[in-house]
Amino acid sequence: MTGGWPNATRLARRGSALTGEAEHHLSTLPLKFIENDPQRRSSLEKDIACHGKVLLSLFSKSQTRSLEMTDIPPANSPSASSIPADDPGRVLTVADPDSADVPHISVAGGTYTVLVSGAQTAGRYCLVDMLVPAGGGPPPHRHDFEEMFSLLEGELEFTFRGKSHTVRAGSTVNVPANAPHAFKNVSGKTARMLCMCTPAGQDEFFLAVGFPVEGRTSPPPKPTPEDMTEKGKLIAALLPKYRTEMVKM
Repeated sequence: MTGGWPNATRLARRGSALTGEAEHHLSTLPLKFIENDPQRRSSLEKDIACHGKVLLSLFSKSQTRSLEMTDIPPANSPSASSIPADDPGRVLTVADPDSADVPHISVAGGTYTVLVSGAQTAGRYCLVDMLVPAGGGPPPHRHDFEEMFSLLEGELEFTFRGKSHTVRAGSTVNVPANAPHAFKNVSGKTARMLCMCTPAGQDEFFLAVGFPVEGRTSPPPKPTPEDMTEKGKLIAALLPKYRTEMVKM
């Protein structure tokens, strides 16, 4: 190689023998000088005759091919990225679970705080802080979205497809979409965990069927039997909308 270009003699010998002068020129010149210097090109064409013309054509194609390959951006370069442009309409979300700026609701005997809603993630996921007192937890159910729990404090009994698992603080549980599951606090102490659902929607369901409370650690409300009956009807009516159904395990 000379100056980063292929040695012309090596390519020329593949086609035919050359005259001494032509070989001398070809062996000492980078390909770019052959292509870009009209005088040298004319001299070489006369010396090489018909085979030389064929070789120059091959050199030209080789150079063009090299340039084309150089123009192709690497797969990992920014110009080859398929990531959409930034959406300035979306903003940073910072949620304090003890703030009055986030909604707190009583659901399934516990207090749920919606930290990040589907409206804030363009529907990609939602994040809910769950405070589950002794005896709290939802009945067996299933839904068509993924649900992940990270236990922060205490322990809970998770039932998955009929089999129970004791999960303690520091552990994470992922429930696949469509699988029947439930959890219950049988430890006698309050447990706390984070629940992420993807895509979002469960946050809206909780807000629709829960009883509002002032804060994450506020005492749970004491609904009347009539209130519970009405909530039961509302839950049954909303389950299909939020792609959830009750099951037996």
